[in-house]
Amino acid sequence: MYNLDEFTSYGGEVDMTTTTNLNIRTDRDVKERSERIFSELGVSMTTAINLFLRASIREHGIPFDLKIDPAVETTRAAINEGRAIADDPSVKGYHSIDALKSALDV
Repeated sequence: MYNLDEFTSYGGEVDMTTTTNLNIRTDRDVKERSERIFSELGVSMTTAINLFLRASIREHGIPFDLKIDPAVETTRAAINEGRAIADDPSVKGYHSIDALKSALDV
């Protein structure tokens, strides 16, 4: 759990000459939904983004795990394999389930 004071305290007044603007683009829905969450937490969008930036500095990277779901990769590989088989002229194809059953002796 993070201590908000660790991320938001500047040791007194904020020196506006040392701050800079940061412009980002995001989906309207993402912005609105996150603003509602931050409002419930009692922080502004600016404070929330500063929390993320300061946590990134402290962690020397993204402050949460970035993962690729292995199931997604498995599915993607299966789709690619299926497409390769479908595009391969040397692979025998069937135009009906009856033809497939006959070839399988089922």
